[in-house]
Amino acid sequence: MASATSIKLDDELKGRVQHLAESRRRTSHWIMREAIRQYVEREEKREALNRDTIKAWEEFQATGLHATADEVDKWLESWGTENELPAPVCHK
Repeated sequence: MASATSIKLDDELKGRVQHLAESRRRTSHWIMREAIRQYVEREEKREALNRDTIKAWEEFQATGLHATADEVDKWLESWGTENELPAPVCHK
């Protein structure tokens, strides 16, 4: 279920939204809703990445297991080639 929410925009930004809506043959409402949806999805992904990064750092601190940058670079450079390498094994 959708509910109405109001937002105050300065005249310049409101005009830009209206111009974009006209050029896209959409409503200003659609443009703003889409912008908010994309922003929220991007920020949720950023939060998840931050949580994953903290978890990985804590795991590294607890175990010491890692792969070096050189090992990872070599692996990545092999992607898409006939001699694609397996992912590097973590070690201390």
